Amino acid sequence: MTKSTLEVRPERASDESTTPAERSRHRAEPATTASPLARLAAGLQGSGRRAAVVATACAVLIGVGAAGQASEPAAPATSATGEASAATANAESKLAFEKILVSAMPAPASVSLAAQSSDVQPEPEEKSAPEAPAPAPAPAPAAAPAPALAPAPPVAVDDPAAAQAYAASQLGTYGWAADQMQCLTTLWTKESDWKTTATNASSGAYGIVQSLPAEKMASAGSDYLTNFRTQINWGLNYVKERYGSPCGALNFHYANNWY
Repeated sequence: MTKSTLEVRPERASDESTTPAERSRHRAEPATTASPLARLAAGLQGSGRRAAVVATACAVLIGVGAAGQASEPAAPATSATGEASAATANAESKLAFEKILVSAMPAPASVSLAAQSSDVQPEPEEKSAPEAPAPAPAPAPAAAPAPALAPAPPVAVDDPAAAQAYAASQLGTYGWAADQMQCLTTLWTKESDWKTTATNASSGAYGIVQSLPAEKMASAGSDYLTNFRTQINWGLNYVKERYGSPCGALNFHYANNWY
């Protein structure tokens, strides 16, 4: 029965009664581009799922074709209603096929929130203020310089010959002749023997010129206790002021035993 139905082709007579524009529209329909869902189903991974989808789609097409062919004899060949019914059936068959493909597609994988959260860059930590540099250690106090050694006290030298030679060289400074040196030699020999450290035990007179007290000679120099030159300078000035010359001082000494 089904075979004989397939052999009947009433559509040819119907095509002859339709207008050229309608015939061209029916011829162009099979060349329409496959829907996106059909292309997606063709690219599905996995041979088992693809085979199941193809088998289901074929079954649907066969059923739809059989229903269309069964309904074709009942429709008039030249009726516009039959063309509309055929177009509607064709659209319904495509819609059913697409629904089957959609149901066969795997559910989209859920998006991992952890992966998204990993893209978020952590906020940079606030840099703490740099620590103030540690204060430089105070320099060690410099060692106190060693105290300078006190100069050794001058040593008095008793040198009568050197003392007389120096006195003779100073006579001309006071305007005296060389013969005054004989009187001066006699005077200071009687007083101290021309010794720098000569000291009178009873009166405390000191030095070549026997100054009393010894501190009077400090006007000629601070080293009056040890330097015979300082003592002679002070004594010659004293003789000039008091007696005018060494011989005048010697004459006074002869009369008084002191000068």
